Amino acid sequence: MTTALISHDDCLGHTTPEGHPEQVARQGRVLDALASLDLLRMAAPPARDEDIAHVHPQAYIDRIAAAAPETGAVALDGDTWMTPGSMMAARRGAGAAIRAVDAVMAGEARNVFCATRPPGHHAERETPMGFCLFGNAALAAQYALDRHGLKRVAVVDFDVHHGNGTQDLLWDEPRALFVSSQQFPLWPGTGAATERGGHDNVVNLPLPPGSGGTEMYAAWTRDGLPRLDAFAPELLIISAGFDAHHDDPLAQLSWREEDFRWLTGQLCRIAARHCDGRVVSVLEGGYDLDALAASARAHVEELIEAGK
Repeated sequence: MTTALISHDDCLGHTTPEGHPEQVARQGRVLDALASLDLLRMAAPPARDEDIAHVHPQAYIDRIAAAAPETGAVALDGDTWMTPGSMMAARRGAGAAIRAVDAVMAGEARNVFCATRPPGHHAERETPMGFCLFGNAALAAQYALDRHGLKRVAVVDFDVHHGNGTQDLLWDEPRALFVSSQQFPLWPGTGAATERGGHDNVVNLPLPPGSGGTEMYAAWTRDGLPRLDAFAPELLIISAGFDAHHDDPLAQLSWREEDFRWLTGQLCRIAARHCDGRVVSVLEGGYDLDALAASARAHVEELIEAGK
């Protein structure tokens, strides 16, 4: 078995204003960092409306499509922008997540990393926000449940910002477990330990500003990993944000590359115990380009080791 990398140049067509942290260069730096690794490389297909409708209503999909300008840029909120290439980039991101699920379920790859943008974990059912248009991780989970007939799918999110969109999209889905660590308090203001989902299917691990690997290890070892193990997922999906890194400009956690490597390894071991190692990882945040590239490489190297 092997590790697959799914991406597409159309994701470079989603541009943002000068100085915006979610910049085109993010994807290029990640792909450059992975260029020398032995990966099965796949092109991300564009998701169809009926695919995205697993988690977003058609009226929302139509509204996002209609918002894309023919020229220039349009702000959907203070942080989230659309340019002429944004809708296709978002479709490729959603399509990558779906293709990744199909790949691991068919045995084409043991695990998959999707290097696409814009990110997705802040997009709520009918609200784009936080640079995100479609909820790629939640979409992958719901697709696996609905199309592949799985009974239990877990989504893990270690982005420094809470995945409020994934939580919203999976809140009432009893077949999905969402486990997330994040700096708290921090934008978007969600992610308290008291938020537990409609079926006790949400586990939030809030981490105080300034905390690093030691605090992360403790939270995941005490609460996050045991819940995942007890849930025994048939597929594990990762929202892989790398903005908890010490050098990231948008938050105040102090993880290093080896912290991302350690957590990835722990998650892969759980996947090996319960679902034949099936892991789908989708890129979320990470805004210091050097830290993003190094952390993403550490994450994918651990996926490769687990996929052997």
